[in-house]
Amino acid sequence: MPSAKNIDARITHDDATRPRAAEKILGVARELFYRQGIRAIGVDEIVRRAGVTKPSLYRSFPSKDELAASYLRHYDREFWGRFDEAVAAHPDDPRAQIIAFLTRVGKRTQMPGYRGCGMTNAVVEYPQEGHPARVVSEDNKRELRRRLRAMAAGMGAADPDTLGDGLLLLIEGAYISGQLFGAGGPAQSVARNADLLIQASLAK
Repeated sequence: MPSAKNIDARITHDDATRPRAAEKILGVARELFYRQGIRAIGVDEIVRRAGVTKPSLYRSFPSKDELAASYLRHYDREFWGRFDEAVAAHPDDPRAQIIAFLTRVGKRTQMPGYRGCGMTNAVVEYPQEGHPARVVSEDNKRELRRRLRAMAAGMGAADPDTLGDGLLLLIEGAYISGQLFGAGGPAQSVARNADLLIQASLAK
């Protein structure tokens, strides 16, 4: 029978390795989910590539749905990091902020292996209300819409809600057309088109 000391050591070891296993699992899941889609990837494939056991996965993530939601929460943090970086680069200039953000979006759409927005893709994959992955994605899109409308108001648009929604439609279109056309496609000019839309909305 193992001693209390050995049991304590094993528990300590398990607690230490669990976060590392969770990080590996999430890292592999992120790559596979983004490149191939969440529904297309099974738990067996994730644990095989991560080099862990299935019980290890379920200790960290109660279900595949929760793993998908964790992937999207991480994606959400990265998204807002990029967005906030563009905002910080142009203080008190919402027009320059959105153009800076969309310039980077346009460049990403031209990169090999571009698969659009993971949030948008997840909403398409999970049409049912209340799915954990869809909930994270919907929250992201609603917040983006709120921010774009606020930025449009900050530009002095006569109808900021319509301008903000127009910018959102351009962004979503870039995500999809970037996958359809790849390099040289229309998504590369999303920032230019956004600037034209803004100019038309501000013109009197």
